[in-house]
Amino acid sequence: QVQLVESGGGLVQAGDSLRLSCVASGRTFSNSLMGWFRQAPGKERDFVASINWSGTNTKYADSVKGRFTISRDNAKNTMYLQMNSLEPDDTAIYYCAADSLSFRLSSSSRFTYAYWGQGTQVTVSP
Repeated sequence: QVQLVESGGGLVQAGDSLRLSCVASGRTFSNSLMGWFRQAPGKERDFVASINWSGTNTKYADSVKGRFTISRDNAKNTMYLQMNSLEPDDTAIYYCAADSLSFRLSSSSRFTYAYWGQGTQVTVSP
């Protein structure tokens, strides 16, 4: 059974940092595109960042460019999202996602991703 499990969320103040992790099990995603999405209350699930299988191609939403960094460790089947200079507008449930195909370079569409984690809450107070 394929599972993606996020961790690292929490309650922080504006300007603080958090590092989210996503551990995959049940199959390897070392050849797969992976990404982070987020969903605030009453809003759609939005793209945050994606990273290709080798880590050489990353893509970010404009709202997080320069503040967030996506990375991965294929040996650990783990993906990360380093979030710096957090803002109240970053408050959301953060989901990790993985593509079922191999070697796709990037995608900001949630329909690309076949596998999803259960989410981790990030709350940023003013």
